[in-house]
Amino acid sequence: IAKFPSFFHLSIEAKMKPTVRWLADIGIDELQIAIAISNKPQLLGYSLEQNLKPTVQALRDQGLTQPQITSMLVRCPALLGYSRKRLMHRMSILSAQGRLSKSLGSAMVLTDAKFAARFQ
Repeated sequence: IAKFPSFFHLSIEAKMKPTVRWLADIGIDELQIAIAISNKPQLLGYSLEQNLKPTVQALRDQGLTQPQITSMLVRCPALLGYSRKRLMHRMSILSAQGRLSKSLGSAMVLTDAKFAARFQ
């Protein structure tokens, strides 16, 4: 709650349940969903249509399989919160190096300068 005080303003029926249902639909089990939300409660506030679904689709478009995507999101639920521009840029670089599925989560948390030093 300290990480996401707006949590109390979210609608259970309109926001939380659809997000949890969608996470389950893409293959994340209940325990993993609970862990992801406890690590990144903001997930419950993200728009399914404007953020979550397009981000997962971008990962699919890069050739990642659903099990790879699920694993990445469980390890790094913050992936769903980054801007699409930042995500796409870093995915293209990591994909060209054959490191996308192994490095994306850790690469996203780096500053631009650290990312460039490590991956470019």
